[in-house]
Amino acid sequence: MYSYIKGVVTIMEPSYIVIEAYGIGYMIYVSNPYSYKQNEEVLVYLYQQVREDENTLYGFKTKDEKDLFLKLISVKGLGCKMALPMLTGDISYLLGAIEDGNVSYLKKFPKIGDKVARQIILDLKGKLAPDANTSKADFTELTETLKALGYKQADVKRILPKIDASKALEEQVKDALKLLLK
Repeated sequence: MYSYIKGVVTIMEPSYIVIEAYGIGYMIYVSNPYSYKQNEEVLVYLYQQVREDENTLYGFKTKDEKDLFLKLISVKGLGCKMALPMLTGDISYLLGAIEDGNVSYLKKFPKIGDKVARQIILDLKGKLAPDANTSKADFTELTETLKALGYKQADVKRILPKIDASKALEEQVKDALKLLLK
């Protein structure tokens, strides 16, 4: 089992990249191959899927992205090739859709129908909270401030992982408002 690979991106295709490490080119399926640059050294976290007829590598820019992917593929009816496109773009929207039970948002992804979207919500709602290092207690004042300004709890919860807890409350509010207005 591989944990990560560090090497140079040599090929970029619509659904995968090739990373050369120690003279071997590894074909790795990623959510957005064009977010990488050719001839650039990168570190990619890996998930290896082994079946009787194939051995496939899936790559992720961060460990959090990989962890989310592992949770997604644990959902009944959701395989690797269906889960990977869900990680394209801002993951906080995906997390918010799952927490809010937004079936229509989940159905916009390829091959995700009503049944699978509902299964994702059923299996993962409430289980995708921010990491322990970004606890809700750190942002109690910020959350209350934003709710007083009229923002919904779900929207506030979605942006909390992107807020720097070490900043003063005023700076946190400014950063949060920027994210909420996007």
